[in-house]
Amino acid sequence: MDAAKVIILINCKDQPNIIATVTSFVANNGGNIVYIDQHVDRVQDTFFMRLEGEFESTSFSIENFKTLFKAALADKFNMKWRIYASDAKLKMAVFVSKYDHCLYDLLGRYNSGELGLEIPFIVSNHTDLKPIADNFKIPFYHIHVNKDNKSEAEEKQLQLLDKYNIDFIVLARYMQIVSDKLIDKYPSKIINIHHSFLPAFVGAKPYHSAYKRGVKIIGATSHYVTEELDAGPIIEQDVAHVSHDHSVSDLIAKGRDLEKIVLSRAVKLHAKRKVMVYNNKTIIFS
Repeated sequence: MDAAKVIILINCKDQPNIIATVTSFVANNGGNIVYIDQHVDRVQDTFFMRLEGEFESTSFSIENFKTLFKAALADKFNMKWRIYASDAKLKMAVFVSKYDHCLYDLLGRYNSGELGLEIPFIVSNHTDLKPIADNFKIPFYHIHVNKDNKSEAEEKQLQLLDKYNIDFIVLARYMQIVSDKLIDKYPSKIINIHHSFLPAFVGAKPYHSAYKRGVKIIGATSHYVTEELDAGPIIEQDVAHVSHDHSVSDLIAKGRDLEKIVLSRAVKLHAKRKVMVYNNKTIIFS
């Protein structure tokens, strides 16, 4: 019979015996640790840990385990903690506009089982990408957005998110600014892909700006969305080297490749619960 698998995420003030106490607790409750990683932020005097454990499934109750963990450890060390069933797949909504490269990449990886999550629907402020959703047999919703109906459009989006019990959102080149209302409902749960190695070359034509400056690297950044535009905790970044031989179209092609790769990495890290957000920065576990 398969073992019950859990993920434990912890952060608290750094103090002696945290690791020993947590690992002993898991062992004493019939668990076998298959992964453990920890980090201490010396500047903020904060301890972070991610642990994966396996338990005999016939006798294991995750709710009972949470109750015991809180009483024995969480209160003692004043922890912020979360415990998840490893096999529980997160539900991800995809927001898109007209660019299709990130959507194709995500759906290809999703279709092959690489992402380890569910995509209940795709929503867009345009209809251009509906054939892609239809091809992958994923429900597609068109919600028109303009400067006069943003509040109404967002209310429709929120209704969809509630209907499908969405856990997190990916903006796969969704060319609209997300409002505080949506951000407040999904804190550190809205992932964006930015077409530059932040904070350079923001704006509508970043590759044209980069070309004019004769840059030697271009990049892409995936981050959580916050109220401050393009200033949220960074999950993943990457760069590619370019030279004077590259045209604007070459830069765009290379940039789009980076966007796809960086976004998919960020999605997988989030789906596998390998990201912890603390004071607008991220701890990324291997």
